[in-house]
Order: sequence, then structure tokens, then C-alpha cells
Amino acid sequence: MIRHLFCLAVALVLVAFTLYMAEAQTLRLYDLAQQQELKGLKAVKALSGVRIILVGEQHDNPYHHQAQFTVIQALQQAGRKPAVALEMFRFDGQASLDKWIAGEINEERFKAIFLDHWGDSWDLYAPIFLYGRENQIPMVGLNVSRSITSQVAYNGFASLKEEQRGQLKGITCDVTQSYRDFIRHAYGSHGHDNLSFERFCEAQLVWDTAMAIHANAYANNNPDRIVVILAGSGHARKHGIPTQLKKINAPDVAVILPQTPGVYEVASMTTKEADYIFIFD
Repeated sequence: MIRHLFCLAVALVLVAFTLYMAEAQTLRLYDLAQQQELKGLKAVKALSGVRIILVGEQHDNPYHHQAQFTVIQALQQAGRKPAVALEMFRFDGQASLDKWIAGEINEERFKAIFLDHWGDSWDLYAPIFLYGRENQIPMVGLNVSRSITSQVAYNGFASLKEEQRGQLKGITCDVTQSYRDFIRHAYGSHGHDNLSFERFCEAQLVWDTAMAIHANAYANNNPDRIVVILAGSGHARKHGIPTQLKKINAPDVAVILPQTPGVYEVASMTTKEADYIFIFD
């Protein structure tokens, strides 16, 4: 009985979340450089000056997905032509994303494809995918296969064959001290006694670099689109994907992190980590 009530409560929360995201929300951003709030069209105008926008997330936080949805919707409604680029999809899954947007795959089938790429949480991402299809917003897979990152984590980047490396070149754990500290924290949470930190760090850099390369390629091939990258906040913060984008001379980039008590707050964040904090109504 208790389990049934719990499941019902979770289902009701997800229904409410989906309905909430289906309604137009006012985009509110706190500009960390100018130390001021931007709302509505002013926020959209600020974002319109860049070609790539990263919106970070804690993967299981529904409010973070609400923030991502609001950014995409605000750009779309203002006629800024977004494309949505995804950590949650591998680069080799692009054909499935294209078929989804074209309406050639139904939701049940696509959910199975999503689960193969990401593993769970379809209900949290579904409103974004459904909105993308309804509005013919291109969606782009950015990630590499888990087998590659796992191989690097255990055996190092040098263990990859040429065909596995693709456009990746000479990945080493050459990062700032703050990012190294962040990766070390993630490394500690994995609890793998036989996993070298340096190799684990290389795997993180493979992830960041591959996503940067694929997002940059799409941006260069589609100059009329603003590329909105949805990725974990560790990847989205400036020491992650944005650093790799800068290394390959990508177009201008902006980083948005959703306001999260005790984690991402206006008072504690700086432009070293992000450009904007998403403020919830």
C-alpha cells in the first residue's frame, strides 16, 4: 500500500512537471558579469549574441530540466532558431534523432532508443524531446560510446586504436587546479580501488573534448542556429566543455547554471564558472 502511494505521488509530480513545462515561462537570468537580472526579451537578447549556449543540469533534478526547456522555448518563440545538442545521446545515434524530429519514430520506440543511450529518466527529458519534435528543432548527439570512456578510464587514452580516437588527439589530464579538484571529487564518489585517477581524468577530458568537437562542427555547418547544449553541470561549467571549445576556436559561448540552493547561487558563483544563473519564478 505504501509503495503504491509512493508510486502514485511520483507519477503525479511528473504529470505536474510536464504540464508546467508545456506552458510558456518567463526567462529570467542573473548576469554574473554585469551583476544584474535580465528578464524576458532582455535575457533572450543577451543570449542572441552567442552561437553556443550550455545549460547545465544535475541529471535527476526536474527543475534543472525545466530551466533547459525554458531557455529553448524562449529562443524558439523569439525566432532565434535553436538546435538542441545532447550529452544524453551518442554521436552515432544521430540518425535516430533525425527520425524522431521528422516524426518517423513514435514515442514508445524512441523511448527505448533513449534508454539505450542514457539509461533512464525519460520522463524528465520527454517534454524537451516532444517540444523539439513539435517545433522541428534539430537535436544533435554529442557523446562517445561508454565503451570508449570506460577503456580510457581503465587503460588510458593511449590504449585507444586510431579508429576509436576519431578527431580526438593527445588527451591528457591537463586541466586547471579547480577542475582537477572537481574531477577528484567525482573520482572519489566512484569508489574504484583499481582505477587510476590520471586515467579517470583522461576519460573526463575525452567526454568534454568529444562533445565540444561535435557541437562546434554542428555550429559551423549551421550558422543560422544557436546551439543549446544540455549537459551535466560539471561538463557545462567553464572548465569543462567551454574550455575545449575555446581550444578549437569555436564561436562565442555562454554558460547558464540553474539556481540551486547551496550549489549554484548568485552570491557565490563567479564568471570563472558561468555567465548566467537561471532564476526560477
